[in-house]
Amino acid sequence: MAALDSLSLFTGLGLSEQKARETLKNQTLSSQLREAATQAQQTLGSTIDKATGTLLYGLASRLRDTRRLSFLVSYIASKKIHTEPQLSAALEYVRSHPLDPIDTADFEQECGVGVTVTPEQIEEAVEAAINKHRPQLLVERYRFNMGLLMGEARAVLKWADGKMIKNEVDMQVLHLLGPKMEADLEKKPKVAKARLEETDRRTAKDMIENGETADQTLSLMEQLRGEALKFHKPGENYKTPGYVMTPHTMNLLKQHLEITGGQVRTRFPPEPNGILHIGHAKAISFNFGYAKANNGICFLRFDDTNPEKEEAKFFTAIYDMVAWLGYTPYRVTYASDYFDQLYAWAVELIRRGLAYVCHQRGEDLKGHNPLPSPWRDRPMEESLLLFEAMRKGKFSEGEATLRMKLLMEDGKMDPVAYRVKYTPHHRTGDKWCIYPTYDYTHCLCDSIEHITHSLCTKEFQARRSSYFWLCNALDVYCPVQWEYGRLNLHYAVVSKRKILQLVATGAVRDWDDPRLFTLTALRRRGFPPEGINNFCARVGVTVAQTTMEPHLLEACVRDVLNDTAPRAMAVLESLRVTITNFPTAKSLDIQVPNFPADETKGFHQVPFAPIVFIERTDFKEEPEPGFKRLAWGQPVGLRHTGYVIELQRVIKGPSGCVESLEVTCRRADAGEKPKAFIHWVSQPLTCEVRLYERLFQHKNPEDPTEVPGGFLSDLNPASLRVVEAALVDCSVALAKPFNKFQFERLGYFSVDPDSHQGKVLDFTHLPLTVAVTVAAIHCTTCSAYISLVNPHHLRRSVFIFY
Repeated sequence: MAALDSLSLFTGLGLSEQKARETLKNQTLSSQLREAATQAQQTLGSTIDKATGTLLYGLASRLRDTRRLSFLVSYIASKKIHTEPQLSAALEYVRSHPLDPIDTADFEQECGVGVTVTPEQIEEAVEAAINKHRPQLLVERYRFNMGLLMGEARAVLKWADGKMIKNEVDMQVLHLLGPKMEADLEKKPKVAKARLEETDRRTAKDMIENGETADQTLSLMEQLRGEALKFHKPGENYKTPGYVMTPHTMNLLKQHLEITGGQVRTRFPPEPNGILHIGHAKAISFNFGYAKANNGICFLRFDDTNPEKEEAKFFTAIYDMVAWLGYTPYRVTYASDYFDQLYAWAVELIRRGLAYVCHQRGEDLKGHNPLPSPWRDRPMEESLLLFEAMRKGKFSEGEATLRMKLLMEDGKMDPVAYRVKYTPHHRTGDKWCIYPTYDYTHCLCDSIEHITHSLCTKEFQARRSSYFWLCNALDVYCPVQWEYGRLNLHYAVVSKRKILQLVATGAVRDWDDPRLFTLTALRRRGFPPEGINNFCARVGVTVAQTTMEPHLLEACVRDVLNDTAPRAMAVLESLRVTITNFPTAKSLDIQVPNFPADETKGFHQVPFAPIVFIERTDFKEEPEPGFKRLAWGQPVGLRHTGYVIELQRVIKGPSGCVESLEVTCRRADAGEKPKAFIHWVSQPLTCEVRLYERLFQHKNPEDPTEVPGGFLSDLNPASLRVVEAALVDCSVALAKPFNKFQFERLGYFSVDPDSHQGKVLDFTHLPLTVAVTVAAIHCTTCSAYISLVNPHHLRRSVFIFY
């Protein structure tokens, strides 16, 4: 019966029966609308006109602070607010003035109460807009953007009714142009976008400040157009849904603005107990990028509250990775910088009756429904004495904790604020034997540093209530926490614990093994930071968690390397070739372009002697159909030399295996053009090359339904192949670690840090694998052939030169 009454009430407001039934399904909306309509009827009687009903529905569906419902309904029912622009202004006003009492005079002025817009004023405003655009209107007629006219009229008459403006525009345009003709019904032709010149496209890729490109800056703004557009302006934290207000909030925000000057402030707060991975790259990009996009600053703050797991190498590696990605922190800070203040606030919490010392063991607090603490209501004075005893080392580890009195979103009750740990701290030494937890530390450090936007991944959403609660409990500035979906990749694990298992079992060498997706591993693999930043920008920032295919990251890397990695020649599985009629007594110097597509980027010189080495797979005594490289009666060209070689003799060893070839050569322009040109080396350097494939065989190695035996059972036995005696041309002899090259017909390679200049040069082959094609099926057995068929198929490898 109640539902029928509500249905009748809602249709009486002008809602269709279908819309009214949909509204009834939303309990919160239907309750507010019912209350608003009932109150309005007390003023207007049982019958409410449709215009007023529309405003009441808009109010009920958009108002977040239900305390203001009655106040706003009274204005609508009395016709003081009677247009949509006035309602929007009223909703914005109450959202930006959350504290009582409301200044009614100021409210009415901001909402246009009492302002009358006459039909004559609307007519004049529309006429002025039409006269301004009259020439263009006469040319484009009804294909002209009429919204422009309405917008300009609305700008002059802020409180005018939108429908009245539209009707006036329609009438005056009809009077000017007359009825629509057949030509007016044709679609407006699209204007072709002018193509960028090649130089412009290259300029757009040039690096600019903070490790970003011009394209990337645009992409970053694009990625922030989603949820990030809902971000509050500095000092307007209260406009964020769910933000908790107290009587002190507005004064604290005023002080905050005085300190920051309205500047956007973000922070990247890693724990120094492991190496950053690809997911952290997104967090770095978002925090630093959002600050930069808004002319703000970003802190790098180490959350060093767990000395047992923290190591100096992790601090260094994290800072190095942030710098490597191209970002410079405004300041590097540590949670330990604020240990004294955090302790003082913990004491204050106890004094306010909001925290207590508890003796439940860690195992008693685990699970979904742990037993309530029997010490929750102990006297404040007792907790103060016990907390002081904790600080002085009178309790063993696990014997006592300080807990906060609150219930979190996930049902967790009374999270721990402090625990006892007798581990020296890397910065404070033995000064402390109690350390704050993340739940206690994070929001308060944000408050101390006056962070405006505390951006974190979705798993921290359950801690949002404790974030707001703790700042408000201590009456300190409260930032806004905003969660976004974390970034994951298929065929990867990024858990610190699981990477340690991989290292311990010998599956990988260390945190920087090129088969992993830690940032140090990606750098060692040869991925340029610009490629990773571009990938993060393309992925964007959303609330939903995203799991991407590795080849999307590899595509971004390939785009960068194609313009930055100079070409060279290398042979992985060599076959000696002697040119019996070499044209000169000495070797020739061949000029090879660093970038064949753009020879303005320079050349390098390589020797061309009577003895050269080619890929063993570039020769076949008995070729199958379609084989176009060296064979009996089938000459091939040697890249960049201008010469063609033709087979004369095959030399085999005792086992019948081909050991070397003898060929003759001729100028390429002295006869028929060969079917193929192959790469080669002469007087080469010897190096080690490490070819990498995916570490795991399944997309989701941590999924027990996909890999029942666990991720360690899913290791790819062919994930690493070492070529110990590869040959590379001498142009790379002076290469330094992390220098990158594109070896012709093979792929991209990076000099590995294992290399020792003048002794050994290692090359890591970048694992840039494109989608599997027919050609790629033979990758493990005929890699050079695949590279020829599909030159974008990029394997993972490392070199070492001897």
